[in-house]
Amino acid sequence: MGALSIRNVRKSFGDVHILKGIDLEIEPGDFLILVGPSGCGKSTLLNMIAGLDTPSAGTIHIGDKDVTHALPKDRDIAMVFQSYALYPNMNVAQNIAFGLEMRKVPKAERDAAVARVAKMLQIEHLLDRKPGALSGGQRQRVAMGRALARDPSLFLFDEPLSNLDAKLRVEMRAEIKRLHQATRTTTVYVTHDQVEAMTLGDHIAVMKDGILQQFGSPHDIYSRPATQFVAEFIGSPAMNLVAAKVAAGGLSAHGVELSLSDAQRQALAAAGMANGADVNYGLRPEALSLADEGLAAHITMVEPTGPETYVTLDSAIGHLVVRAPGKFHPVVGDTVHLAWSTDDVHLFDARSQARIGM
Repeated sequence: MGALSIRNVRKSFGDVHILKGIDLEIEPGDFLILVGPSGCGKSTLLNMIAGLDTPSAGTIHIGDKDVTHALPKDRDIAMVFQSYALYPNMNVAQNIAFGLEMRKVPKAERDAAVARVAKMLQIEHLLDRKPGALSGGQRQRVAMGRALARDPSLFLFDEPLSNLDAKLRVEMRAEIKRLHQATRTTTVYVTHDQVEAMTLGDHIAVMKDGILQQFGSPHDIYSRPATQFVAEFIGSPAMNLVAAKVAAGGLSAHGVELSLSDAQRQALAAAGMANGADVNYGLRPEALSLADEGLAAHITMVEPTGPETYVTLDSAIGHLVVRAPGKFHPVVGDTVHLAWSTDDVHLFDARSQARIGM
């Protein structure tokens, strides 16, 4: 059994089904990301792991212990909230030590734990300050320090960076990753930010409407999305999707034949996609390249970001976005040509939105 096992977990409020049978398992030391849009059920699932809510059905094990109905205090977990949840009347050292004090840990051990995590988080100089005198990033470090002091078997993070500005989010994201690499404590982290998901997680669970869409490594999620939703949600800019129809064993979009490999043609046939069937033809923005010949497209918008430039184009097969090098300076209104490899093509059944083929 893994460090965390979630088996057929469901949650309903009357006729409203929040979670619809979630199955997940991670090994000790793993960093699991629960990601998805607002309302997908990720925070509800985290609350059930924490013991703040109970499943309507299914079981949750932490290690070899069934904690489905156990109290939070009996789960050996530590949680970091979006709101920090610090005691304003206590200084930093007292906030970090509070949980240990409630468990009647001897003062010498508490002091040693505070010193250890303060050094790890580089907040030794803040130990005498109250939360009101700290910045948002410093408060988040204190909240993390309180969790680290517990030395739990499982860390839970509930969108901990949502209240920080963009620069600080990047810094704290790196800090959380560094801490996990140092401690190797099993971690479950909830976010709606797909960049956080890709950069932090050993494994990612993508959720939508209470259903687990895909569970895998960041590489698997990005390079082989199991559903069209995953393909569109993970990746920025989002994957280009072209509405196409099966014709004579190939694909056609608005009269333009779309290139396919032999394996992709075989996958269409194996999936029962007969002539006239609707298929969505997917290409990541970086899979498209500017070429001397190929699909003609007119530039309609240019978004420079520094290292990269996002170019939006109109073509015979629809709107497309290209991720180009930052040194490329396209002009709105110009006509360019696009080329791509069939190795980079993703196919989805337009009806079920499931991936077609490997």
